[in-house]
Amino acid sequence: MSTALAQLTDVSVTFNAIEILKNIHLTIQSGEQWAIVGKSGSGKTTLAQALAGSAFHNGTIAFHLPNHTHANRILLIEQQHHFKNRSNTSDFYYQQRYNSSDSEDAITVQEVLQPFLNGKPGTNWIEQLHLTHVLAEPLIQLSNGENKRLQLAKALFLDPAVLIMDNPFVGLDVEGRQSLHRILDSIVASGISIILITPPQDLPNCITHVAVLENGQLVSAGKRSATPQQTTAAVHPLPVEIIQKLKGAGENNHFTTAVKMVDVTIKYGERTILQNINWEVKKGECWSISGPNGAGKSTLLSLVTADNPQAYANELYLFDQRRGSGESIWDIKRRIGFVSPELHLYFDRGTSCFDVIASGLFDTIGLFRQISTAQQEQVQNWITLLQLQNLQRRPLFQLSLGQQRMVLLARALVKNPPLLILDEPTQGLDDEQISYFKTLINQLCKTFNTTLLYVSHYSKDLPDCITKAAFLESGKMTVRAVGNGK
Repeated sequence: MSTALAQLTDVSVTFNAIEILKNIHLTIQSGEQWAIVGKSGSGKTTLAQALAGSAFHNGTIAFHLPNHTHANRILLIEQQHHFKNRSNTSDFYYQQRYNSSDSEDAITVQEVLQPFLNGKPGTNWIEQLHLTHVLAEPLIQLSNGENKRLQLAKALFLDPAVLIMDNPFVGLDVEGRQSLHRILDSIVASGISIILITPPQDLPNCITHVAVLENGQLVSAGKRSATPQQTTAAVHPLPVEIIQKLKGAGENNHFTTAVKMVDVTIKYGERTILQNINWEVKKGECWSISGPNGAGKSTLLSLVTADNPQAYANELYLFDQRRGSGESIWDIKRRIGFVSPELHLYFDRGTSCFDVIASGLFDTIGLFRQISTAQQEQVQNWITLLQLQNLQRRPLFQLSLGQQRMVLLARALVKNPPLLILDEPTQGLDDEQISYFKTLINQLCKTFNTTLLYVSHYSKDLPDCITKAAFLESGKMTVRAVGNGK
């Protein structure tokens, strides 16, 4: 008979008078590898934190670890990376990764990993996780997927007995996800037990058992083969009357070409990120942008959002006007709605969801002015459209990743911009949220003739309005038409 690795008895977590987990009972036997699945906001991350001892809980969580050579007991790899600069502070700003001089204040991958390499075995994790080519890079200039792999390498070098991973596949391209599946198999084979927070479609072969959370309660737990099949996500109808009401809220935008790049090249030192990009996006066109991790997608978007100073050294046109011809950054940003995988990290932790959304009216990271009655109504309309009524007064950082993402999507949409740039917008969303969001984007692009740039590693998450695709690899772009249409 196998020995229990972990025993959870009547575990509950309450935060700010809100019950996140309720009476969880779960037994994990030695040799079992578990995944915890459930809708956005169901309590998955909170359970992971409780298991790792980083969230206060009622009830008991007892691990019974055998005596072995593992140096550490239980490690949690969180969804988001956290790091300090050379000044030992976390005072980064969003555009800093694109400013080569300012980014030098961030330590490099080599410096992060060096303490683990001095006389310690297992350095092959760097090669297995495809980090060799970024060892000299500042952390702030890593792509989302590269940061994910770095956090995993750090954890593996610490030699845990139990490794808890919160959505490790988020932000990884197809090859990255396949590679991580193989790495997880290797981790389990090395004697480390794993517990994954992940969508059901990303379960690696090594997972033997699945626990399903719903509204903070454990509704199912057992062998993977016995896990209930997912039902098709219900698509809630859009409140069309609100969309029509908002149709007149946007300003008149007279332009023919949203984006035009002529032989655009971006370099940082000896590293070329984008090479001779020629690209034109007409008003009302809907594009997907894809490519492997580190291909230059975020850098490409940073030129459009006016966050990258190298735009001035290139021939770049936004809304029919060449960059550097007298327009301000704010002239550009007022016409763009934008969301990225890491944008929420730069908001003050106490900022309410309402204020985060309202800040999109002014393109600021936080709300620093009073808003008018008309603007309050505008914010409320978008809160209703994104189904965030019950969350609007809560601090952004008290929400799940999926809920945070919906808030940031509302922020991007709140001023009804003529250009919408969505970088991995469905990260952390459950299937129901993704279906609703795709329907909403289709309707908005149709109603408002919105120009759309949409980045995703999952083709199934692309809205049907997309008719053109740009693919980046090794800094070069190829474009093609796709079969969908508004």
